[in-house]
Amino acid sequence: MSTRSRWPTILLLSSVGFFPAFGAGAADSAPLDIERRVSHGFATNNGVRIHYATLGRGPLVVMVHGFPDCWLTWRHAMESLEKDYETVAIDQRGYNLSDKPKGVEHYDMAALVEDVAAVVRARGRERAIIVGHDWGGAVAWTFAMKRPEMTEKLIILNLPHPRGIGRELARNPQQQKASAYARRFQQEGAHTNLTAEGLAFWVTDAQAKARYVEAFQRSDFEAMLNYYKRNYPREPYTEDSSPVVKVKCPVLMIHGLKDTALLSPGLNGNWDFVEKDFTLVTVPDAGHFVQQDAPDLVARSIRSWLAR
Repeated sequence: MSTRSRWPTILLLSSVGFFPAFGAGAADSAPLDIERRVSHGFATNNGVRIHYATLGRGPLVVMVHGFPDCWLTWRHAMESLEKDYETVAIDQRGYNLSDKPKGVEHYDMAALVEDVAAVVRARGRERAIIVGHDWGGAVAWTFAMKRPEMTEKLIILNLPHPRGIGRELARNPQQQKASAYARRFQQEGAHTNLTAEGLAFWVTDAQAKARYVEAFQRSDFEAMLNYYKRNYPREPYTEDSSPVVKVKCPVLMIHGLKDTALLSPGLNGNWDFVEKDFTLVTVPDAGHFVQQDAPDLVARSIRSWLAR
């Protein structure tokens, strides 16, 4: 496997949009209540502007979405935390209101990690609690490993540690089958098969879905798939045998067990990659988008864990 496709080296918040997209429609496009309440800003990393929405005051919580998604995915958690925390939800590069540089090299994990660091600095902080889902989870894991001095705590939704994913791809035929969509996404021209409406397939709230369709219409489909082309392992799958860089802060993982793209065996042994306390919350009736399927449980779990 090339260096470019080794998870510990290049993986970095959420979206291993490690999840396929299907068709869907849109309804009322009126703004959501949270859209009226947040403040907006931009951070710059090497000339690339990263949009974020912020709500609340207190210790900084930076939230990173996955594929296909945008900052709105964190709306329930932001509202739950706003009384005690400054929540900052970003649009990853290529998405919605953030810049969309051309070229797969601009979507390397190192750049994605530094996007998050730029947001932390833009808020005038030296450290933050980092939250990520899917590809955002990959970015968050890598941020904690590469930027331990900037990571106070780590919260991951439906994204096993990169070593766990790599192990399952190398050993588990079921995970190999479940990752067929990622191999399709790595093919040239795959982005031409995507539509804004199709990417919003997973959003169940009609009003929110309309806002997502608008966000995806502002996004760059080729950029979305560059995350897979640059960072997702390629066949033949092999396990990484390099020394493990352990996460040095406490970790909370929340995983919807009905995830058909990132199977639960990938969670096994994730605690071996963490030096501090490790908390795993599994949600039997939730799928890949656990923050949608169980928004109250996810918000309560994050809030209670942070308050310990």
